[in-house]
Formats: sequence, C-alpha cells, structure tokens
Amino acid sequence: MTAALSRRLTSEFLGTALLVAAVVGSGIMGEHLAGGNVAIALLANTIATGAALIVLILTFGPISGAHFNPAVTLADLMEGGLRWSHAACYVVAQCVGAVCGTIAAHLMFNLPIISFSQHARSGNAQLFSEFVATFGLLSVIWGCSRSRAGIVPFAVGLYVSAAYWFTASTSFANPAVTIARSFSDTFAGIRPSDVPGFIAAQIAGALAATFLFRWLVPNLSSKAKAVAVPRL
Repeated sequence: MTAALSRRLTSEFLGTALLVAAVVGSGIMGEHLAGGNVAIALLANTIATGAALIVLILTFGPISGAHFNPAVTLADLMEGGLRWSHAACYVVAQCVGAVCGTIAAHLMFNLPIISFSQHARSGNAQLFSEFVATFGLLSVIWGCSRSRAGIVPFAVGLYVSAAYWFTASTSFANPAVTIARSFSDTFAGIRPSDVPGFIAAQIAGALAATFLFRWLVPNLSSKAKAVAVPRL
C-alpha cells in the first residue's frame, strides 16, 4: 500500500467515524434534552449532522475526496475516479470508521459500547425514502461538482439537513452509516434486520443518479477523475 493511499484511507476512516459520532451523539443529546419532544430531538440531530458534514468534507476533501459513504465511492468508481482495489479499501475504511464512531458516541455518553438497535424502520415507504434520499445526494454531488466544486461541502450539508425532514426514513443515504447505526439502540438507531433493505435502496438511488448524470452531462467520466478524488 502506498503512502498516498494510506493517507486517503485514514482520511476516510476518521471522517466517517467523526460523522457517525456526530449523528449518534447528537441523537443521544437531543433525546436527553428534548423532554420527550421528538421534533426537537430530530431538529438537534439535523443541525449537528449537517454542520459536521460540511466541516468534515472541507477538512478531509483535499486528502481523500471525503466520500465517507460507500454509495458515493461506488458512483465515483463507475465514473473512473477510483480503481477497484482502492474503492474496496475505501469501503472497508468507511464501514470500520462508522462503527468506531458509534462506539465513540456511546463512550462519550457512558452507554454500553455496543447495543443492537430495536428501532424498527421497515416498509415500502421507508425504502423508497432511502432511494430518494440517496438519489438526491448523488445528484447534488454530481450536479454541483460539474460547475462549482467549491460549494459541494455546503450543498451536501444543506441537502442532508433538508432530507432529514422530507423523507420518512430521516435520510440515512449511506450504507456505512446505516450499518453503524444498527449497533446503537438510541434515537438514531436502526434495527439490524432493516439494514439490508436500506442498503439496497441506497445503492439503487446512487446508481440511478449516476446513470442520469451520465446522460445529463455526457463528459461526466472525464471530469470525475479531476473533481471527485484529488490526486496527491
């Protein structure tokens, strides 16, 4: 493994871990402080997640591209931004980082290190919500990176914040985050049995957006190498 790839993988690991710590930790804090008001807890969760996502993309983007999401990595692979071997390493780093982020959140709030979630998130409405959430996320990434790459962190953070509220699933839109949240029986959790359906819907949404932007932007592949993953 080259030094450059090691730096990228460390970036993906840390970025995903910090993102999940923000998601799970703010969910715990919001639930503690909201006095049973789920809307207030969700609002706190939304603000913390969106803000963390913006700063994490700004921080780690120049190193790894700041994917923090296997669906984004898959889309980048399809458009020539990554090699297969590097993409596989990215996904492993993201998933391990995500679980570590959950563990970190639990430790900060003095909870059991691992607690499998009992929060049911099943049904066609939830699955379609994840398709829409991930389709929108990839559309934002591909669309904004084509013309004004510098605004991508802000566009992604704002979209994710909005999608928390307009999707029934509260917009996971990320297989690594979905897996990690199944290990947390807290406000942000998801029942392990519901994880496969969420991931399938997320991958489908990412593929649909990528194929759409291949048509909307015919030279997408040639631009993806320059935009999605920096060459260090």
